[in-house]
Amino acid sequence: MASFYCKCGNRLNNVMAPNDTEWRVYSDKEWDDIINIGNMDSVDIPFPSVEVWRCPKCERVYVFKDNRLIKYYVLHSIDEFTGK
Repeated sequence: MASFYCKCGNRLNNVMAPNDTEWRVYSDKEWDDIINIGNMDSVDIPFPSVEVWRCPKCERVYVFKDNRLIKYYVLHSIDEFTGK
């Protein structure tokens, strides 16, 4: 269980399970390795190499590795991207 404050001030945590903050994100290679293991129970699926959290308020995405924040992303609307 962890807690983290987003840059927007929203408090994020993964106390509840399931929750809308913590995402399971696998690289294509990681997922291929997992499905090639064969028949397994869902509890046996390994955790991804990084932890990804998304703020439900501002939609920033935070990436953690070994319990340390390594990157974060700020989402922009399509209108900002296209200039419309």
